[in-house]
Amino acid sequence: MGDRPGSLAIKLLLISLFVGFVMTALGFSAADLAYGAVQMVRDAIKDGGAVFRQVGTYIVTGAAIVVPVWLILRLMQRR
Repeated sequence: MGDRPGSLAIKLLLISLFVGFVMTALGFSAADLAYGAVQMVRDAIKDGGAVFRQVGTYIVTGAAIVVPVWLILRLMQRR
């Protein structure tokens, strides 16, 4: 992201708008994310093992989407 500051700010604004729209459409809010993060920290203090399992679940769930998309994009760039 070596863009000019103004250009970068506009790109980040548009991406934030899009992501915010999608999150709202899916029923998520910034407050939900903050609450989830606070709960995760509380759980870490309370029971570290449960947090690692939860984080592992998040990683595997995210990877189920991210890795195939990344692979498809990578293969398309070679053409």
